[in-house]
Amino acid sequence: MSKNKDPDRDDPLEDPIWKAAWETEDNYWFENFTGRPYALGPDYYDRFRPAFRYGFDSAQHHLGRNWDEAEPDLRRGWESYEHRGSTPPLWEEIKDAVRDAWDRVVGAGKTDSERRHP
Repeated sequence: MSKNKDPDRDDPLEDPIWKAAWETEDNYWFENFTGRPYALGPDYYDRFRPAFRYGFDSAQHHLGRNWDEAEPDLRRGWESYEHRGSTPPLWEEIKDAVRDAWDRVVGAGKTDSERRHP
């Protein structure tokens, strides 16, 4: 069965460049997770992985907005994000990870936690 596709709308799940970009980000965060101030230990990466992906995805869709402008929408969006997992963490538990990934995509320079922990 052929799926009708709007040529003006890209589906990130079908875009090989987007998929490769997320895989690169996933590898980055896996390697750097334990150095984050919110990391509970190396075995907790899987709990934070959806947050990194959400920050990565969201930053690409909210270009031109800064974190403070976008955060209320991101908080609401987290509740329906399809990659949250079967037992998703609460927003307050993961928002720093979402922001780290967001900042990395939008090029905000060092994240708050990197500024605190050089």
